Amino acid sequence: MIRSMTAYARSQTTVEMGDITWELRSLNARYLEVHMKLPDEWRPLEIAAREKLGKALKRGKIECNFRFQRKKGEAPNLVLNRPLANKLHELAMVVAEIESDAGPLRAIDILRWPGMIVEEEQDVTSISDVVLQALDVSIAELVKMREREGSRLRKLILERCDGLQVLTDKAKKMAPDIKKLLAEKISIRLRDLSVKVDDARLEQELAIQLQKLDVDEELDRLGCHIQEIRENLEGNGSVGRRLDFLMQELNREANTLGSKAASVDVSGISVELKVLIEQIREQVQNIE
Repeated sequence: MIRSMTAYARSQTTVEMGDITWELRSLNARYLEVHMKLPDEWRPLEIAAREKLGKALKRGKIECNFRFQRKKGEAPNLVLNRPLANKLHELAMVVAEIESDAGPLRAIDILRWPGMIVEEEQDVTSISDVVLQALDVSIAELVKMREREGSRLRKLILERCDGLQVLTDKAKKMAPDIKKLLAEKISIRLRDLSVKVDDARLEQELAIQLQKLDVDEELDRLGCHIQEIRENLEGNGSVGRRLDFLMQELNREANTLGSKAASVDVSGISVELKVLIEQIREQVQNIE
């Protein structure tokens, strides 16, 4: 099943310490790009989190945000910055020696000093497994959403492939009549010029001109590329780059068909082909 690269997922898990929330956003990108936001105390989990994302996803720009919300009503574990308090006490004693009128340093003054009271770092190791399991839930949901969107893209692309096939078949049916018409036009021009031409030489020139304008190979290759697109859409795994390459090949054949067009009808078919190819290409850009 093909996957889109655009998706969103969010999971929340409640533990004794508080609420764990993972939020994942996925956008299209040429390669896998993971942008992770973790609070400093949770940084040790970043490597494991990246590995999980790398195993589940092959392409896309992934914004991965983690939040931990302490339970309401639970006071943070505050501790005294002892090195700073000791240093402040030493400086207060130096000031007292210099200025005898200096008052004593009060406890409340120490506590008010910036950086004196800090929140004790959380021991994240005790719930690290739960946090990573919550990430697994978010990743699974993200993959499901990418698959649902991929199914929709597959349907749209197949519809346009049907349109490409109809146009290709139409051009193939027109090819014999166009060749016959070209041969007649060249013969009429030669007669109008009143030039006596050897029949063998005339046939040779006709063959050369018709070969230059022959589009059978382009039409055959268009058919092959359309079939290959269908086969890739039925497969599994990351097929976005392969489909993108096929879009380039389809566009090349459509351009060649237009340059060789010996009639207004074939020229119009070439334009319609390129419109459909561009529509498919826009969808393919979002496939993993």
